[in-house]
Amino acid sequence: NDGGGCSHAVVNRDFVGASPARLAGAAGASISDRCELLFAEADKSHPYVQEEQMMPMVPIVPVANFETAVEQAKVAEHGYRHSAIIHSTNVGNMTHMGRQMDTTIFVKNGPCVAGLGLGGEGYLSYSVATTTGEGITTPKTFTRVRRCVMVENLRIV
Repeated sequence: NDGGGCSHAVVNRDFVGASPARLAGAAGASISDRCELLFAEADKSHPYVQEEQMMPMVPIVPVANFETAVEQAKVAEHGYRHSAIIHSTNVGNMTHMGRQMDTTIFVKNGPCVAGLGLGGEGYLSYSVATTTGEGITTPKTFTRVRRCVMVENLRIV
């Protein structure tokens, strides 16, 4: 509980966007400022796995096989249907995970931002990739169609 009524783990806002060196320092370790990413083995129920972090830390959950990995990834995604990512050379595994996850954004062999068009397919965009299903946005997403009508006056016929 974060003291604000939240019943689950939440990100420490002081660490959002922090460098790996700063995160490591908070954990009592000293690493090079050139380090770009931290990773650590974690249990499937650990907050690093279950909550969005918004920091350069990747949790690794050891599992017995690919099917178990997909099952646990689906649980950790919480049914938000937002995004999923896989790194594999096995097209069958990529297809299986894509079908099982059923997310708006599914990235294969690339960074998650590629799903928003940054270094990936399509144009750079925001995502309304929630369970409501809006998905990838375009400029039309943030505009509205307007209509202006006048009745009776200005009739020229």
